[in-house]
Amino acid sequence: MTAAYHRHDMSDSVWTLLEPNLPGQRGQWGGIAQDNRRFI
Repeated sequence: MTAAYHRHDMSDSVWTLLEPNLPGQRGQWGGIAQDNRRFI
């Protein structure tokens, strides 16, 4: 039997909590990250 999540997976609810705190958001100074999940 396999696990529901792999080691680096996260649920949508966890991502919703983390996303506003990651770098590279639109409207902020600096570059925009293509995919903020790479920073986790």
